Amino acid sequence: MCRWIAYRGRPIRLDSLVYEPIHSLVDQSRAAQFGKSAINADGFGVGWYGEETEPGLYRDILPAWSDPNLRCIARAIRSPLFFAHVRASTGTATSRPNCHPFGHGRWMMMHNGLIRDYESLRRPLDEALDDPYYNARLGTTDSEALFLLMLSLGLDADAPGAIRRAVAHVNALGVDRDRPDTLSATAAISDGRTLYVLRTAEGPSGAPPSLYYRRSEEGLTVVSEPLDEAVETWTALPPGSLLIDGPDRAAHVEALAV
Repeated sequence: MCRWIAYRGRPIRLDSLVYEPIHSLVDQSRAAQFGKSAINADGFGVGWYGEETEPGLYRDILPAWSDPNLRCIARAIRSPLFFAHVRASTGTATSRPNCHPFGHGRWMMMHNGLIRDYESLRRPLDEALDDPYYNARLGTTDSEALFLLMLSLGLDADAPGAIRRAVAHVNALGVDRDRPDTLSATAAISDGRTLYVLRTAEGPSGAPPSLYYRRSEEGLTVVSEPLDEAVETWTALPPGSLLIDGPDRAAHVEALAV
């Protein structure tokens, strides 16, 4: 599995979350405590919004702890909304197109978890993609497929609805194959204004991957696992939830299923 951070609020430097905390994302890349794997070394990525509508992306296949360019970028960039991700592959290749976050137009997405039996579901998932999004695919991961499915199902017009429809579609494919626990996921999605975060798992497989959030004077931080030892100051996002934080409404949690 992977570890990730999403932030929305006052502009801050990326390294204040990626490097500086005692249990920073870079620390989690080699010593995760809440994930199935302590090592997340199959690539990394950061994505941020600045003056342009589309996000900036920097991704590579090195472990996050061994790339000096990441440290320089994280120290130099200040952003009001950014993602950072360290990857542990669930079977697809370690390549730059398979590293998170993924971007398309003004949208950005990153994911932790898996679509079980993805190889058998890849074709029907691809068939659900509108041509522009199918043709935009660069990698081979289930994560990118889920992102493109959200876009195909109306992310631009109705982001919460598209996210819910994408989750329901993947799970329906699993039910058709006697696999009700197809999707186990945490994910962050943004258009540069609003941050959408989901945590979901269906069927008998148990809880989805860990996910926590904390509000501060600076803004909202969402993490796969707490960045410091004050674990009690972080709130676990309940399974089956959608956390939304945007300019039109302060951060709030909704049920994913409606």
